[in-house]
Amino acid sequence: MRIIASLVALLGFIVLVTPESTVLRAGMMAVVVLIGLASGRRAGGVSALGVSVIVLLAVNPWYARDYGFALSVFATGGLLFLTAPLTRLGTRVLPRWCALTLAVPVAAQLACQPILILLTPSIPLYGVAANLLAAPAATLATVVGLMGCLVLPALPSVGYAFLQVAWLPASWIAVLARTVTSMPGAQLPWLPSVPGALLLAGLLGGGCWLLWGSSRWRRLRLVVGAAITVGTAVPLGITVGAPSITAATRPGEWAIALCDVGQGDAVFVRSGTSIALIDTGPEPSELERCRAELGIERVSLLVLTHWDLDHVGGVPAVGGRVDEVLHGPLDGMRSSRALDPLVSGGATLTEVRAGFSGTLGSIAWRVLWPIADIAPGNDASVVIDMEDVSYRAIFLGDLGAAAQQRMRSLGGVRPVNIVKVSHHGSSDQSPELYFELRAAVALIGVGAHNTYGHPTSRLLDLLARTETRVVRTDTMGLSLLTATPTRLRLWSERAPPVTTQPRPVGGSA
Repeated sequence: MRIIASLVALLGFIVLVTPESTVLRAGMMAVVVLIGLASGRRAGGVSALGVSVIVLLAVNPWYARDYGFALSVFATGGLLFLTAPLTRLGTRVLPRWCALTLAVPVAAQLACQPILILLTPSIPLYGVAANLLAAPAATLATVVGLMGCLVLPALPSVGYAFLQVAWLPASWIAVLARTVTSMPGAQLPWLPSVPGALLLAGLLGGGCWLLWGSSRWRRLRLVVGAAITVGTAVPLGITVGAPSITAATRPGEWAIALCDVGQGDAVFVRSGTSIALIDTGPEPSELERCRAELGIERVSLLVLTHWDLDHVGGVPAVGGRVDEVLHGPLDGMRSSRALDPLVSGGATLTEVRAGFSGTLGSIAWRVLWPIADIAPGNDASVVIDMEDVSYRAIFLGDLGAAAQQRMRSLGGVRPVNIVKVSHHGSSDQSPELYFELRAAVALIGVGAHNTYGHPTSRLLDLLARTETRVVRTDTMGLSLLTATPTRLRLWSERAPPVTTQPRPVGGSA
């Protein structure tokens, strides 16, 4: 009866937390252990893991391409195979309880890291410490949260109270994760993709052989361990010190944030405590969601490039939060609808044209377009160039190809690191402008399944020819850029994060 009750409870738990691949792996291992107990045979962890992997891959071969499943299997295997040797190694210098406590996260980290390289080609230097600090909270949140879910249907108030208690350790884990990932040196860059994973696996394999091989074969261990390490590292080439592409976790201190607001533009730029916002997207709700997620309370400078709804429709989300507004030529009621909520909220308005300039914290900005006496519309978009100590960026609004060429003729265009692509990636672009900009990263605010065909294949081909990495909201969602004098680092919520070493940043990009 106890076995049957355990199986029923296990099934209920899987249904409650949803049958993801990692949950099914753990559940299948538990089933194997319970069957072993019921038959009077001992089912060890290694056997249970092997059976669960075979069964699940037989039922759904696509799990072989599921990173979550692979990490779950490797983490469990690391705990089964490496915890005991690591504990023995640690007891040479630490009390046994301390050595065991450290061995568990270290074993999981060592086993998973080659797989993680395929997702994020970097090594988290504080990962073990973070896991140690998070483990008690994870246990508490899981147990109390499960109690809340079970009680909630019968006693809603009591269940809600349990969930509120579970929120505390869950919040601690979230705060810990964001703090650790934003600490200096949180990630050690590593060779990306399969070569990086093989290199790390070779290094770890050689190290394990050296540490834990039989003492009877000490000289052989040294030779084989060194051969594994060198034989893996040399052919692949150790480029850890200067990778061309490495990864970024979500940064705590970003420089530029491309908001996912659908078919529209909304880009936050930060310098210390000063915030600029270039356009607001089509809907207040989408901009409000992005603003809240980024923790922005005040906008020092709002740039409204032109009066189309997909650029100014979200203005109500920042009404009463803006200090200064830069805009192009007025367009009657269209411009009034956007500006009136800002004026009533205390913002000052400045109609700008080419030649205007100012500062935002450490950022120097210049207006490159429009020229005087130009009619309102896409070709009157405010084009602003922003330069910080670590990068230079240009925001093109919806400027068309002819106007882009006219802007080039004024002589103010210069190479940049980041370009906000004009008109959501339409075909109406000047190739000469993009070749002159030579940007490392192109930002495209575009809605998924939009009816305009944005971004067009012509624009994407142009960016490929200029060797510019495309960051687009329809496929990548919210994207955050950080910059140092030698590299740009990108994090996006729906794509593997990367770092790129752009053409020289700062003075002469």
